Amino acid sequence: MDIDKSTLALPLPTDELFARKEKFWRVELPKDFVDFMKENNGGKPIEGTFNCNNHEYAIDRFLCFLKTPRESDLGIYDIDVTLTQLEDRLTDNEDLVGADMIPIAVLFAGDFVCLDYRENRKNPSVVVWSHEESAELDPVTYFITNTFTEFLSEIQ
Repeated sequence: MDIDKSTLALPLPTDELFARKEKFWRVELPKDFVDFMKENNGGKPIEGTFNCNNHEYAIDRFLCFLKTPRESDLGIYDIDVTLTQLEDRLTDNEDLVGADMIPIAVLFAGDFVCLDYRENRKNPSVVVWSHEESAELDPVTYFITNTFTEFLSEIQ
């Protein structure tokens, strides 16, 4: 999959920023995802469709890691900003400290690709989160792949 490099959110994220986010979210980000984001932070795929749940989804853009989202034109695509907007619709645990799902890409029509940590805090699966079907403390997701690398191989 190719990313339009002119669409990247700069500066690219650092190991320090990833570590801070992992601590805050109480998850371990997969190395393949971190490596991808170090080169493609917030980028738009040149072609980015995949099939899941008998639907074809189109990736609008990957979300990004920004140290100061308010200072960037792409701040609305920062993962923390997106998490704040979706809050309790990404978990079924009202006592959760951290995050159950981390949105990583915006799909056409408002859904998101997410890293899903609900089953495994160290090795998340990749899912589509459905914004129309999800409600507070009742997220609806559709399984895509077991790993981020597998997800990238599904994109056409």
